[in-house]
Amino acid sequence: MNREEALRLIKEKVHKENLIKHMIAVEACMRRLAAHFGADEEKWGLAGLLHDLDYEETKDDPSRHGLVTGEILRGLGVDPEIIYAIEAHPGHKRPRSKLDWALFSVDPTTGLIVASALMHPSKDLGQVDTDFVMRRFKEKRFAMGANREQIKACSMLGLKINDFITLCLEGMRKVADELGLGGE
Repeated sequence: MNREEALRLIKEKVHKENLIKHMIAVEACMRRLAAHFGADEEKWGLAGLLHDLDYEETKDDPSRHGLVTGEILRGLGVDPEIIYAIEAHPGHKRPRSKLDWALFSVDPTTGLIVASALMHPSKDLGQVDTDFVMRRFKEKRFAMGANREQIKACSMLGLKINDFITLCLEGMRKVADELGLGGE
């Protein structure tokens, strides 16, 4: 499956614009991390882009989230490593590779970064830096849905949290306009 085919599939299954933006943000972070590690950017990007494909269908039954996507993607012949990472991201399977740990950690991180950008005076991702996001990270009541322990799992990638946030910010800045966070 290539990115164009993935986007077609997303348009069939996902109808909430903010969810699509989240999936694009996760894709951007995953691509940046893949580049950092010298990994396959297409594979990592597809895992990020497709990771919440079943969210609208499974939001009331979290025990199925990721697993339904796995079934769909298996039927389409998608790389088993991508499927495993998607099934592991909500905690159904133990992450075992860098790809798995990256997706597990990136998923909540994009929410923290978007929330940080939205509270920044500029609303421009290009103006948000790692220190700004880290100050928000330490505020327990800020972006409470962004699981801090899951974000800290970036240590399984051999990255310190500041470096991880920096890489995610770099990735998300490339798609800031698509996310509606490109400033004026």
